[in-house]
This record gives sequence, structure tokens and C-alpha cells, in this order.
Amino acid sequence: MTDLIYYMKRLHAVSGIKLYLNLIMMIVISSIEGFSIYLLVPLLGITGLVSMGSVNIPFLDHIDRVVQEIPPHTRLLTMIALYILLIIVQSVIQKNQTVQSSNIQQAFIRDIRLKTYKDLIQADWSLFLRTRKSDINHILNYELVRIILGTNLVLKLMTTFLFTAIQLTIAFLLSYKLTLFVMASGLILALFSRRFSKHAKKIGAETSELNRQYVANITDHFNGIKDIKTNTLESRHYGWFKRLCEQLETNMTQFVRLQSNTQQFYKITSAILIGALIYVSFEVLHSQAGQMLLIVVIFSRLWPKFITVQNSWESIVSSLPSFRSLRKLQQECEQAKEMDLFQPASTIEPVAMAYEIECRGLYFRYSENHSEYALNNINVKIPARGMTAIVGKSGAGKSTLIDSIIGLVQPERGEVLFDGEQLTQYNIQAIRRMFSFVSQEPFLFHASIRDNLMLVDPQATEEKLWEALSFSVADEFVRKLPEGLDTIIGDRGVRLSGGERQRIVLARAILREPSILILDEATSALDTENEARIQKALDLLKGKMTIIIIAHRLSTIRNADQVLVLERGMLVQQGGFHQLSAEPRGTFSKLLAYQLEANA
Repeated sequence: MTDLIYYMKRLHAVSGIKLYLNLIMMIVISSIEGFSIYLLVPLLGITGLVSMGSVNIPFLDHIDRVVQEIPPHTRLLTMIALYILLIIVQSVIQKNQTVQSSNIQQAFIRDIRLKTYKDLIQADWSLFLRTRKSDINHILNYELVRIILGTNLVLKLMTTFLFTAIQLTIAFLLSYKLTLFVMASGLILALFSRRFSKHAKKIGAETSELNRQYVANITDHFNGIKDIKTNTLESRHYGWFKRLCEQLETNMTQFVRLQSNTQQFYKITSAILIGALIYVSFEVLHSQAGQMLLIVVIFSRLWPKFITVQNSWESIVSSLPSFRSLRKLQQECEQAKEMDLFQPASTIEPVAMAYEIECRGLYFRYSENHSEYALNNINVKIPARGMTAIVGKSGAGKSTLIDSIIGLVQPERGEVLFDGEQLTQYNIQAIRRMFSFVSQEPFLFHASIRDNLMLVDPQATEEKLWEALSFSVADEFVRKLPEGLDTIIGDRGVRLSGGERQRIVLARAILREPSILILDEATSALDTENEARIQKALDLLKGKMTIIIIAHRLSTIRNADQVLVLERGMLVQQGGFHQLSAEPRGTFSKLLAYQLEANA
């Protein structure tokens, strides 16, 4: 419930005075409705169905005096016209109130979406290392929809409570005894209905978990659709999907059954209560006919509201896990927040590294529960405008070292320095502006090649785009595509080969004109000819920018100025390619021998 209260406060902060105006309109609508019910007695008196003298209702004598001043031959038409006018005025206000409620709700939805996305985009890399991306998708889609519905129900409940309060006030003025009788009955029913709410909360938690599993597994399955098809696993995965759909169906059916039981319970009890109300009125309290008629009319309109309140409350309770999931994600993002990434670029002073990157005593592990460090006392210097290669077996710590240099992960101990200036949360934006990074698994958006390139430089000219493509040996195949630069390349660039994707991403990195270029096995999917051409292009960049290469194919780093050899998180060798290959007992020589043997 704490999370629901938090978001209602957020709603208040977003809506401001509009929320109070909306409440005022609700009060006016309910008041008009109450007054229109009051007018029923004079109308019935004019028709002769009720004797006005026999009705003892507060303020009715004032209304009757006004009615008597109307000429007899137009009295009925005037009262009918007044009643219709009240309904018209009420409907106009209600329409505006409904639109206003929608505006408030949509502004709140926009605020939640923007805040959540901003929190996520500002969170550091560690959050994404420990959080499944499918869980984030689940919260931003399924859970957010349930939060929106829950918030809408809270606003509707406010309307219902105001309507109920005004109608009960009118009923209390008519007969406080009968009203107290009905209110006591309603309170007993509310206490009895608590078991429905508990059941709704349980179903809501199950709904959140099932939807989370649904999104997670669907994401995993279609990310791995190639493996599924090549290993003929379609029927197995279809069986899983069928079982999950059946669970989702059962879950939703249970909730509908719960609300149907609630409605049935309230309808039966309302019939019994109205019967008891009529009996008590005539046989016990000896109420007047007109008075009794108004009370029956009021409570016949009120009782469906009680059913609505109970059903709405069950839906709100069932959506509480969604509020909790979103709030938990936002809190994790706040804890993992980097500096304000939306700080104007003009306020960030550019950094130009003149000398070196230094890693001094770096220790890092991905969890305090891990006894083994991914980086263990790394001390190394990477000269500016040179080419440094990082090699080692899988899991040696190569990518972790790069992540530390970029500032994606924070070392448990030690520091990273750029020309003697320590990398901190205060200068991380300025330092990251120096980097371009090309990963082993290049990512492209479902857009054109032009759109993917211009993400890093929206003002890039056609000539500049082709220069970047030429550098990455991508210009030839791009010119042959049906629409050239404007060819749509599919989800994650699926319409291109692995090597073509790598070349497009490399072109994008070069287009940014970085001071430091990092290549994480960025040519692993290329054929020998294109890889050699890119290596020549990279050699031309030596002296112009700092190049750091993570390489498994050691033949590609012959021209590196220095090679760093990592093993189990430790720096075990450092030197030039030929120097390290001449050390027969060194790790580098063994890695080189394995590759030569494998290629033989």
C-alpha cells in the first residue's frame, strides 16, 4: 500500500490544481444528482400521487412554496423542464469532468514513463548486469498498464466516494434512522468482503509473476530462434508456450470468478436489504410514503455504487504488485544513478588526453559473494595515440578491464587515471566523450544504414558518411544494396551478415571522430581479406588516436605498440608482439602456439 500512496502523491504533484478542480466538478455533479432526486416529490405532488402535506422532508416546504408560485396550468411542464435542465447541466459538467480526468491520467502516465526511462538510461552498467532486460520490458509494458488501470480506478473511487457521501447526507436528512440501518448493514458487508480483497491480492501477485515469465521466455526464445529451428526444438517450445497460456487463462478466469462472486453477493444482499428497509420503514418506523419513496430511490442508486467500490478495490489490490515492481526498479535506478546524463553539452568541458591512461591497483569482482576477482591488482599504462592489444583466454578479464577504463563498472579498489586525472562520477561524461566502442556483438537498430550512422553525428554530410564506410571497408557492399544508405537492415541488423554488421558499427565508431577507439574482437566475423584491409586502415590511425584492441586472433595484433596478457584477472605479461612471442614459457607464446596448431 505504501507504493500506491507514493504514486498517488506523484499524481498530485503532476496534476496540481487540476486535481482539485476535478474534485469540485465531482461534488457539483453529485449535488445536482441529489437535488434532482429531491425534485421527484414536488413532481409526484403535482401529479397527485403523493400528498405534499403528508410528507415530512427537510427543506421540502421551501421548495413547495416556490412551486406553488408557478401558475397551475404551466406548473407540471415547468417542473419537468427544470428537471430536464438539471440533467442537461449535470451531463455537460460530467463530460468536462471526464475529459479533465483523462487529461490528468494521461499526464500522469507520461510522467511515469518519462521518469522510469530517464532513471534507467541514467543508471550505471552494474544495474543492467544484474537485471534481465526482459524484466525491464515486462515492467515498462505489462506492469505499467496495470499501474495505469489501478490509478484510473483510484480516481473513479474518489468520484464514487464523493457521490456516496452526498447521497448519504441527503438520505440522513430524510431519515437518519433508516440511513443508519443501511450504513450499519453496509459496514458489516464491507468487513465480510475483506476475504475477497485478500484473494484479489494473491491473484494479482500470480498475474505479475506469470506475465514476467511470459515476457522473459518469449524474449529468450525469439532471440534464440535460429538455434530453436536448427535443433528442431519448435514442438518443445510450443508445448511450453501452451502451458503458460493455460496458466494465464486460469489466472484471469480466477479473477473474473472472484469479481462475479462479489457482484452476486452484493446483488443478493441488496435485494434482502431493500426488502428489510421497506419492512422496517412501514412496520417499525412508520415512515411516510414520500419519504420512503425517496430513500428507496436513493439507496437503489447507491447500492450499485457499493458493488463498484468493492470490484474497484479488488482490482486496485490486485495491481499492488505492479506498483511495487515499478517502485523497486526506480529505487534500484536511483541507487545506481550516474551523473546527470541530461546535463547540457555546453557545460561539459571536452577532455583531450595527451599522455596516457593509467590503471593503478585495480581490483574488481561482480559480486561480494565471489571469492575470485575478475580484475586482480591491475597496474598498467596505455600510451596516448598508440595501439595497445589486450589478449588472454575467455574469462581472463579483458572486457572487464575495458569496462573499468570506460567507467561502466567501478573498481572495488584502485583507480583509473587519464593524464593523471582520476576517473570519477563528476568527470565521467567528459571522459566518455573521448571514446568510441565497437563490441564483439555489434548492435544496430531496425532502421536504415543512414539512420544508424547518424545517431552519433546527426549533422554528418553524405561525403562524411561514405568516408567512414570506406574506412571500415563497407562502402562496396552498401552501394550494392537496393536503396544504398537508406536500406532498412531489420531488427538488430538481421538482414546483414555478421561481418557486414561489424563493418557498419565500425564505420559508426569512426564517424564519431573519437580520441580513443576500442575494438572488442570487432573484426572476428570478417573474412581474411577484409580483416587485412581494416588492419591497414587502423595502422594509418596510429599517431592520430589511441587504439585499444581486444583480440583472440593474435595474428591481427602484430603491429600493436604493446600487448597486455591477462590470465584469471591478473596481468601476467606486457610487451611488444615479437618480444612476448620470443618468451617460450610465457602465456602469450602458448596462446600463439595453440592458434598456429588450430590453423594448421
